[in-house]
Amino acid sequence: MSRGRCENMAELNPTLSRREFRDIRAIEQGHTAAAPGGESGLNVAGELYFNLLRNSELQAMRPLLQAIHDDYQEVLAEWYRLYSYHFGSRKALSERKFVELITPAIKESMEYLLEGKLERYAARARKVGEAFAEQGVPFDEIVLSLHLYEESVATVFPSLWESCAKAFDKLSHIRIVLLSDSYVRSHRAAKDTRIGELESEAAQLPTQARTTFHGMVGASPAMRQLFERIEAAARSRGTILVAGESGTGKELVARAIHECSVRPESPFVAVNCAAISKELIESELFGHKRGAFSGANVEHEGLFRAANGGTLFLDEITEMSPEVQSKLLRAIQERTVRPVGSTHEIPVDVRLISSTNRSPEESVAAGQLRGDLYYRLQANVLSLAPLRERATDVPLLTEHFIRFFNNRLERFPQVTGIDKDAAEALCRYRWPGNVRELSNAIETAMTFGSGAQIRLEDLPAGIRNPGHPSQSVSAPVAPSADVANAAVSGMDSRSVSFADAERELIERALRACGDNKTRAAELLGVSRKKLYARLAKYGLA
Repeated sequence: MSRGRCENMAELNPTLSRREFRDIRAIEQGHTAAAPGGESGLNVAGELYFNLLRNSELQAMRPLLQAIHDDYQEVLAEWYRLYSYHFGSRKALSERKFVELITPAIKESMEYLLEGKLERYAARARKVGEAFAEQGVPFDEIVLSLHLYEESVATVFPSLWESCAKAFDKLSHIRIVLLSDSYVRSHRAAKDTRIGELESEAAQLPTQARTTFHGMVGASPAMRQLFERIEAAARSRGTILVAGESGTGKELVARAIHECSVRPESPFVAVNCAAISKELIESELFGHKRGAFSGANVEHEGLFRAANGGTLFLDEITEMSPEVQSKLLRAIQERTVRPVGSTHEIPVDVRLISSTNRSPEESVAAGQLRGDLYYRLQANVLSLAPLRERATDVPLLTEHFIRFFNNRLERFPQVTGIDKDAAEALCRYRWPGNVRELSNAIETAMTFGSGAQIRLEDLPAGIRNPGHPSQSVSAPVAPSADVANAAVSGMDSRSVSFADAERELIERALRACGDNKTRAAELLGVSRKKLYARLAKYGLA
């Protein structure tokens, strides 16, 4: 029994000290700690039972225990009278059920105590706790009822009670701990069983009936297939590659795989590879020893070891250098890592999920993703459809984000829906930023709009006006020829250079994103580091 549980029980039973409860914490495992002299067990000859009740005290109670055994019906009648008086119509047990549960418990418990079979006594007390849990008797009613049992014995056998009241009180406390422990365990088991049944029922629902799945929203064929593939992937411990444009929810997919696995309570560690410099990423992943390099003043365990037993999600894996990708491949194959500055391999048990917003095949061809690493990952590839290819999910997502931002923004009045014109505009839009852009659009509309419904004029200009520059920029996995053509449209094709086209492309992306450089980088399909370098190059910073 944990210290916390002991303290809780002490609060319920103030007559028993915290020290006495600590002394019987081993009851939960069905045995006691070693008694003085090195002996252990429920019954140490001449010593203690449960490290609380002395053998001499149990022997002194024998006349009272025998009287209870012989006249149990009289004790039972007085006990039920007190039980009915205290709880009245609120009592959980009828007289028939009370007698049915308690009669064999009293007789057998007294027999085991008289025979010195304390292990069987403990088992019988736990069985009563399980029966109370099955009948749905409230916990506070159980604890008080056990004290009423003690009062009943004192009423029926006053003379015998006076000689051993303290010892019987200790026995009552032991009974309460044993019974309460089994009661709590039974409640928890019943709850876990019910949760398991509900999860099983949910899993058996037709996939087309699902509109939400671990934070993802959608009912389109692409999303139904994705939900099925996530559940299939979660059943294994193999590596997984999630491919999809920026804003499609790659991290949500990784978390769903982790939550559907057999170890959902284990660590889930996510890292954006594009946000860590080339010099530090190896140390971040594999750890380093103290003094391994300048500034390494303490030992660092690394993300692999931080995620041990769980899942490590590497977002934008193509941003890693080929050298780190090579070490990553070795870690996957050998299930070991070598911290920077160490000569020893450390075993790790980690499921690796990686993602990229580029085409994996094109990334291999361009040298951004090592071929051997990709071939290791390609056995389990989940491709996420862009939002423009599942436009039927836009209304569902809109409803979802309205509910979400109603709570987050604490908006008054609450937004109850979206009008027809605004809904049609959302469905027409191409969504280059995918679900993330839709979320931002709804948040903007709810922040600056004032009505109970989202109106067309509440939406960002690029969505309500098809001619807005944001419509000229698609959301490619990498900047496409169409984007380049859009960037140079209106320019003199005879004099335009690649630099001019690139500069115009960046300027348009920044305008479309309201000068938000992070969103512009995602829109262009490049890292923030690369975007900042281009901004400096063209004097746009």
